[in-house]
Amino acid sequence: MYLHKASNDVAMLHDVKKCPSNKFEMKDMVEASYVIGIEIFHDRSQGLLGLSQKGYTNKVLKRFKLEKCSTRIVPIQKGDKFSQMQCPRNDLERKKMESIPYPSVVGSLMFAQTCTRPNISFVVGMLGRYQSNPGIEHWKAAKKVIRYLQDTKDLHADI
Repeated sequence: MYLHKASNDVAMLHDVKKCPSNKFEMKDMVEASYVIGIEIFHDRSQGLLGLSQKGYTNKVLKRFKLEKCSTRIVPIQKGDKFSQMQCPRNDLERKKMESIPYPSVVGSLMFAQTCTRPNISFVVGMLGRYQSNPGIEHWKAAKKVIRYLQDTKDLHADI
């Protein structure tokens, strides 16, 4: 647990560290730079602390063979619509969707939005509604979000 700059009160820092160390094995380490796939960076000269999922985004792109996909400047556009009417209506359409990793892509997008990319929350929430029966239009929309992440993977969340 890194708390060195959390407070100027050293005694309080030691008390804060004691509480979780009573229940969990802990050790003081150097300044964190990576936690659960999220890069942590500091710019002390400007007093900034930032989080980035560029590495995670690259893994997602590679996992779904989209690392060379074209980019998009927005994850969703005015006029993009999602509905039950876009879900497969027959066995042929359902069979076609079986080979598409739609639930895995949506799950990957959910992790990204939860950690550092709240700007994709609306569209990911919409896509998540069709996890059990996605259609090809839902898949195309999910790929638009992936293309947006490709375009913006160098952005970071300042905290």
